[in-house]
Amino acid sequence: MPWKETSPLNERVRFIAAMLEAEESFSELCERFEISRKQGYKWRARYEAGGPEALADQSRAPHSHARAVSPDIVQLVVGARKKHPTWGPRKLLVVLKRHHPRVALPVASTIGEILRKRGLVTGQRRRVRRSEPYANGLAACDAPNGVWCADFKGHFPVAGQRCHPLTITDAYSRYLLCCRGLERTLRGPVQRTFERVFREFGLPEVIRTDNGPPFSSLAPSGLSRLAVWWIRLGILPERIAPGRPDQNGRHERMHRTLKAETARNPRSSMRAQQRRFDQFREEYNSERPHEALGQATPASFYSPALRAFPSQLPELEYPSHFHIQRVYPNGLISFADTQWQISSCLSGELVGLEEVDDDRWMVFFGPIQLGLVDARNLKTARTGRSFGFLIRLDGEAPSPKRRSRLYRCRRTL
Repeated sequence: MPWKETSPLNERVRFIAAMLEAEESFSELCERFEISRKQGYKWRARYEAGGPEALADQSRAPHSHARAVSPDIVQLVVGARKKHPTWGPRKLLVVLKRHHPRVALPVASTIGEILRKRGLVTGQRRRVRRSEPYANGLAACDAPNGVWCADFKGHFPVAGQRCHPLTITDAYSRYLLCCRGLERTLRGPVQRTFERVFREFGLPEVIRTDNGPPFSSLAPSGLSRLAVWWIRLGILPERIAPGRPDQNGRHERMHRTLKAETARNPRSSMRAQQRRFDQFREEYNSERPHEALGQATPASFYSPALRAFPSQLPELEYPSHFHIQRVYPNGLISFADTQWQISSCLSGELVGLEEVDDDRWMVFFGPIQLGLVDARNLKTARTGRSFGFLIRLDGEAPSPKRRSRLYRCRRTL
């Protein structure tokens, strides 16, 4: 004969059924079912309160928690999140401590759980992190105004036209120096914006950008007219490697916050959008804690540069052993009885030539090496005059269009 299977729930039901028949005393009933009288009273009370369903096992979780967050604290956290919908738990904790120093606040992980339970946070796609370091040669960001980062945030529509936010930050302090909405990415408005920033904050040592216009061009060493102006001011242009925005990661991270708070809900006009940019800049610099700064604000780490914007653009100076030549408006120089094609973006500027070998000179514009002029590889035109091309350091040969342009330019000299 097989064993009869039973369960605690079945035993409790049998106990209650026997109790209702009342054929024996309660003590004898508990003794027969091998339970204490206290346990018997417990099951009788459950049955009287909820019927047979109440005899099933119940959750052992406590009904209250000694360390549970009070509703007032939850309301503070939710209110702070609604005021700053893009800030995470750590930043919200810093701000709440700043405004409520006497309140015992929970840790950042608890704040994150509060936001998650109320649907105030959304999961983010996991990003694959590159293990490669930054490219060799990028300047160190170890002091304010050592390196400024500049870029255009991707355009978005505002009142039927494109808005291109030009942003400039100090790489050391993460201070947002400028966020100006421009209608086009032309050199003129960009240079005027930089001039206003230079007059307000002084001159940095290096400006780091990507390889797009107006920061770079197809000229030797990627120089553009904007970069030429920076070099005249004593600022070294620095460009990241193509396809490597992570080399300007500090600036790109700021762009993500800028997009979330200003671009997803554009204003009704460019003027109104600029006011929103100005509000974001003030909040980003003076109120928003920055994790890379130990939850301090960028304004607490930044101070203006000591070099002021000059009233007159200074000429470049070269060592005494250099041969100094001024570039003609058509991009040519005359050197060693030869006309050399340099670049039209350097028209009117002084370049220096340093002899590195017999009949070979390295061409400099300030600290930037442009390429070599080699008198051993010359061609002679029908007029009997020699002409040559700059041997670019990037190895790019002059295109047929540039060669034909040289013939036309020679006639203007």
